[in-house]
Formats: sequence, structure tokens, C-alpha cells
Amino acid sequence: MKTKTLLPFFLALAPGLALAHNLSVGESVPAAKVDAYGEIVLQGEGVAYQPWATQQMLGKVRVIHAIAGRSSSKAMNAPLMTALTEAKFPEDAYQTTTIINQDDAVWGTGSFVKSSAQDSKQEFPWSSMVLDENGVVANSWALQEESSAIIVQDKQGKILFIKEGPLSTDEINQVLGLIKQNI
Repeated sequence: MKTKTLLPFFLALAPGLALAHNLSVGESVPAAKVDAYGEIVLQGEGVAYQPWATQQMLGKVRVIHAIAGRSSSKAMNAPLMTALTEAKFPEDAYQTTTIINQDDAVWGTGSFVKSSAQDSKQEFPWSSMVLDENGVVANSWALQEESSAIIVQDKQGKILFIKEGPLSTDEINQVLGLIKQNI
């Protein structure tokens, strides 16, 4: 009797399980390359784009902030981004990499997403910003739509922490602690 009652519950969960990311603590992020737009770089008073690949994230402790191209996704982990800015970690040992999935933006807002990403790069020039027009990274890592993922990796690219969705205060402190331990 209990099996018959629980079966619909588990079947209802099955589609959600397929949407889980494919990242694991202790492993590296799956390789991905973004050619459509790519990394935003400062060029004089403007910006330019260059191809970007996950291999470029080696050599520094990183927080990877992979977000949908939506203001709600950006706001989801804004408290962590503020804490990282206030922590003033040394630029030679730490960097934040924000990967914006422009393919997961509200229809018709792509130009606003692009403009916002460019403005963010100018406001935070020490951060690495990647504008992913086609959602290559989100697809490669099987990230949730309309969300925000936080990934901490060490200098060798090993994942130390991963969470999709908003971080709690304890999780923010855990992320800050992991950075301090691994710089």
C-alpha cells in the first residue's frame, strides 16, 4: 500500500532530478568555450570581447558566479558579491568570474543584458566577466534556468563548493572561509 502511495511522488520528482547540474566537489568544471561574445575586456574607455575557455580560470582561487541573464538571478546572490568586494582579497591570488547566460534572458532584453554586463565590467575591472550569448556554459554544466550558481574552485581548478540558488549567511561565510584557506 505504501509503495503505491509513494510511487507517484517519486515519479513527480524524476523530471527535476534530470535537471540537476553535473558538477561535483573535488572535480573540475567540465570544459567549455565561449566564442559568441566571450570575455569582456576593457579597451580604452570602452569594452571588447575575446574568446573565453574554462582553462583560463586556473592559477587563482575563484568564485564562479554563473547566472541567467535576468536581474532576479543577479540579485539572488548579491549579498555574496558584496561580501567578496568588501573582503578585498589579493588580486594576484583571487578572482571572481561572472558568467552571464544571455540565452536565458527574458525575451527582448538581450541588449539590456549585454549593456549591464559591460557596465559591470567597467565598475569591477578586476573581475572576469563572460557574456555567453548561446548558453554554452550553462548547457555544458547542466545549470538550472533562471537561477544563480556559485562555484568555488582552487588554483588547480578543483571545485571546493557548489550551490545553485541563493546562499544563506552560513554558506556565504563558508565561501569566504574557503577562499581564505586556499589563497
